[in-house]
Amino acid sequence: MNLSSPAVVSAILKRHDLRPRRRFGQNFLIDANMLGKIVTAGGVGPGDQVLEIGAGLGVLTHALGETVTPEGRVVTVEIDRDLLPVLEETIGSLAQVNVVSADALSLDWPVFLREQFSEDKPVHTIANIPYNITTPLLTTMVENKDRICVIVLLVQKEVAQRLAAAPATSDYGSLSVYAQYHAKVEIIATVSRRVFLPAPDVDSAIVRLTPYTEPPIRAQDEPTFFAVVRAAFGQRRKALPNALTGDPALGWDRDKAAKALSAAGIDPQRRGETLSVAEFVKLADSGL
Repeated sequence: MNLSSPAVVSAILKRHDLRPRRRFGQNFLIDANMLGKIVTAGGVGPGDQVLEIGAGLGVLTHALGETVTPEGRVVTVEIDRDLLPVLEETIGSLAQVNVVSADALSLDWPVFLREQFSEDKPVHTIANIPYNITTPLLTTMVENKDRICVIVLLVQKEVAQRLAAAPATSDYGSLSVYAQYHAKVEIIATVSRRVFLPAPDVDSAIVRLTPYTEPPIRAQDEPTFFAVVRAAFGQRRKALPNALTGDPALGWDRDKAAKALSAAGIDPQRRGETLSVAEFVKLADSGL
C-alpha cells in the first residue's frame, strides 16, 4: 500500500466514510520525499524509540515503524477516535507501533514517557501539529527534555520562522527566545501546501529542535528571565524602560529597570525585539 499516493489516501478516506476535520488540523502529508526528510531530520534509525504526535492516517507512522525495525518502538498519539479503524488498516501489521487514543495535551507526560518507553534510550519526538497547539505542546516537550533527544515539528511556515528567528527581525518574539534558550533550532525544509490532502491555505516547514543537555547560557532564575522576555515583547515597540515597567507580572519599577539595564550594559533606548537570548539572560540576572 503506497500511503504517499493521493489516490490511495483518497480511497482510504472514502472507504471509511471520513472527511478531514479542520478542528483537528487534518491535512495529510502525501509526499514520499518529505516523509523521508522528516524521518532523517529526526535522526531515526533501527532500534530507536519514537514518539509521534498526530498519527493521522498513519502515513508518517508507517515510515517511522519501518525505519526503527522490530527492534525499535514507535508510540503514536491520535486525538481523533474515528481514525482508529484506518490506523488498524494502515499500520496494524507493524508490531513495533503502538497507537494511543488521547489528546497529547492532556497526558501526564512524565508518567506517559515512563510507561511507554525504555529509560535506557532517548526518545525522538516527531509531530505534525496545527498552529493553535504549537506553543503548549512545544512547552510540554521542552519540560521533558531529559527524556527527549530531538523534536521535529511539521508546522506552518510562519511558525517555523518564528521559532528560528534572529533578533531585530519581524518574526522574532517570545516564542523565538523560549525555543532558542532551550534548544538548537533549525529549519530543515519548506513544505509546499500542494503535498497535503486537502491542501491547506499556507505552506509548512520542517523544523528541528535539539534540546541542550548543557545550555550555552543559563539564567540564574528562569521564571524571572521569562517574565522579562514576556514584558519586553508585550510592548515590543516601546523602549525597554517603558516595556519593563509596564508589566505587573514582572513587577519592576522604573528605577529597578534602569539599574538592571545599566548593570547588563544594555542601552536603555533599545527595544526588547533587538536583544539576543544572551542579552535577555544578562538583563534578567542583573535585575535579581
